[in-house]
Amino acid sequence: MPASESSPAVLRDYALLADGYRGALIGPDGDVGWLCAPGWCDPPLFSALLGGPGRFLVTPATDRFVWGGHYEPGSLIWRSRWVTTDGIIECREALVAPGQEHRLVLLRQIRAAEQPARVRVVLDPRADFGRSPLREVTRNADGWTARAGSLYLRLHCGSGLNSAADGFLAGELVVPARGSSDLVFEVSTAPLEQPGAEPGELWRITEQHWSSVVPELTGPAHRDATLAYAVLRGLTRPGGGMVAACTTALPERALAGRNYDYRYAWIRDQSFAGQAAALVGRYDLLDDAVAFLTARVLADADALAPAYTVNGDPVPHQQRLDDLPGYPGARVRTGNWVREQFQLDAFGEVLLVLAAAQRLDRLDSDAYRAMQLAAAVIERRWSEPDSGIWELPTRQWTHSKLTCVAGLRAAARVGSGSLVGRWSALADGILADASAHGLGPGGRWQRAYDDSRVDSALLLPGIRGALAPDDPRTESTRRAVLAELTEDGYLYRFRPDRRPLGDAEGAFLLCGFMAALAAWQAGDAVGANRWFERNRAACGPPGLYTEEYDVRQRQLRGNLPQAFVHALMLETAVTLGQVDPCR
Repeated sequence: MPASESSPAVLRDYALLADGYRGALIGPDGDVGWLCAPGWCDPPLFSALLGGPGRFLVTPATDRFVWGGHYEPGSLIWRSRWVTTDGIIECREALVAPGQEHRLVLLRQIRAAEQPARVRVVLDPRADFGRSPLREVTRNADGWTARAGSLYLRLHCGSGLNSAADGFLAGELVVPARGSSDLVFEVSTAPLEQPGAEPGELWRITEQHWSSVVPELTGPAHRDATLAYAVLRGLTRPGGGMVAACTTALPERALAGRNYDYRYAWIRDQSFAGQAAALVGRYDLLDDAVAFLTARVLADADALAPAYTVNGDPVPHQQRLDDLPGYPGARVRTGNWVREQFQLDAFGEVLLVLAAAQRLDRLDSDAYRAMQLAAAVIERRWSEPDSGIWELPTRQWTHSKLTCVAGLRAAARVGSGSLVGRWSALADGILADASAHGLGPGGRWQRAYDDSRVDSALLLPGIRGALAPDDPRTESTRRAVLAELTEDGYLYRFRPDRRPLGDAEGAFLLCGFMAALAAWQAGDAVGANRWFERNRAACGPPGLYTEEYDVRQRQLRGNLPQAFVHALMLETAVTLGQVDPCR
């Protein structure tokens, strides 16, 4: 049955597989609903999530079953679990890691419990958003080979699958009680001429990889914090950028036109992940963030874009794909118009993560030059309007100014020579300007110099050290944000209009974790933990977060999984003592 005949699941039910170079989403019915190949922002090979044809389905061969699943500790190895009327079936799923840039291997191991398992399998890859079906399908002793678009495919499996008239493979596998059966699906940009490794060896390599790159965290929230770290590791290209999310075009609000492509590396998101990693005490993610940000700042300076591909290339221009129906509530878009924006706060974020690395003695001469260059750009351009953290029309956004203040102060604390005084003086000057033009009623910070409303983003500069923790402007801002933008323990970005909270957009989980950090800084440990626990529960069974959370419907909204939410969740967990960092 083609994927176009089925509806996508709600976002909370998808699990992520990732190897740093690409990611796959597995639905509750055992279908690979999304997989771009060979890389994050390449066209998908499986696009059922957006209504594309084609699928890779492994599901019980019965109409009556219930679904569950879990990640194996400290990894992105997922186990789908189905309870049927006859028994229990599991499917162990992973992308072989460490990944390779031009070749991926997807492992799917079907396991029967106490009773034999009957499982239906359909493999129907369709490259380029479903436009290029399977061709050149050939059977051999170990399985099948085929082509789809420019990609070379190979499936290693036992008997039981047959080729249909239009090329896709389908059949029913029977796994004996307490037995297992492996499916190994390979995708490459070059012909697959060498024999593939045995499934057992591929599983061993993948298990060892995750064991080596994910720290063993302890504490009350260690399971969620460890998964957050694994997600960040899986979304980060080794030595390169971290995608903001695995997907494109998932709606933040149904039929509202807010559905964007997040398969790119945002400067701000990369900084959040680097700072969280610095607190954890495992520095590979921090080193990757420093390397990526250093390269981009040295290459582009004033022309630094808010986002790039994970390889550091420009983000493609945004375009619509009208030949797919899209996820319900939104049309399909690829590329992103953010490439044209100037976001001043990104330079402050760069300084914050580079300063964190310098404190840990992990900054080389190139990275220190990037720090100097980022500060120089702030010196030249801090008075200009920009698009801000929420990527809105250009204004004098107060958050952008204060983030630069925080970054400059952090840089001054680790700098040397005359730069220390220069950066400190520049921070003082920007803060004075923001105080003159960006303070609203009651001595709190306001959204912009010409907008007196509150904004949850204004919690962050205080957390990052733009002002002293006991500065009255920080506490006044925190109280105003919580008073005006809170609903049922969740926090919204701002009020876009006169509608009640929740009518225009969902709560922002990033902001909820900011509220926890701000409460902790203010000495409210109880409030901090309440915010943390409420927002870390805003996920589905796999434990993944999107950008927004629909408070009333208890549903995830937007692209999945959202990296910066996992980064702030991890940072908050360590800061509040919910997990113990590695040392």
